[in-house]
Amino acid sequence: MQELIEYTTDLLHTFDSEERVAMAVLDYLKTNKRSLLEKEKEVMCEFQDLAQRSDFWVEYDGAEGCFDKTFKTKEK
Repeated sequence: MQELIEYTTDLLHTFDSEERVAMAVLDYLKTNKRSLLEKEKEVMCEFQDLAQRSDFWVEYDGAEGCFDKTFKTKEK
C-alpha cells in the first residue's frame, strides 16, 4: 500500500489531471498486482516471525508503535 501511495504521489506531480493519474494507477495495478501481493506476503511473514519473540511488543510499545517504526510512512 505504501508503495502505491508513493507512486500515486509522484504521478500527481507529473500529470495535469486526476483522470490521467487514475488511468496510470489502474495500469500500474494491472501490471504489478502479483508482485505487490508477494511483497505484502513477505512483509507479513517477517512480521509474524518477529512477533513471536517474547520481548517484541514491549520493544515496539504495542502494535501501533510497531507499525509506525516498521513501515515509516510519510503520511500521518
